[in-house]
Amino acid sequence: MGKVIIVEGKTDREQLLKVLDEPVEFLCSNGTLSYEKLEEWAEWLESSEIYIFVDADDPGNKLRKRINQELPEVHHLYTHKVYREIATTPIDVLTEILEHAHFDVKVIE
Repeated sequence: MGKVIIVEGKTDREQLLKVLDEPVEFLCSNGTLSYEKLEEWAEWLESSEIYIFVDADDPGNKLRKRINQELPEVHHLYTHKVYREIATTPIDVLTEILEHAHFDVKVIE
């Protein structure tokens, strides 16, 4: 069983890849989530540990709510509201968030 992180876009994925030190699949919602998109994702989601890590803004909150309705077993990761976006969250803060969620993270010097 692998880990999957649902993010809003490529910049979120790129920022998280700077921190992660284990293989993780990413699913980019591009800000929306349709039934068709969930069907496309079904193979990754069936036997995976699913996380959602989206921006701390209205679109991110709406996406989080929608995913929680469709995938109630999802684990929620949150950036601090002061940073609003994953892409602008400092690396050390992302490291702390992911480490707390039991991800392997890179040692940042």
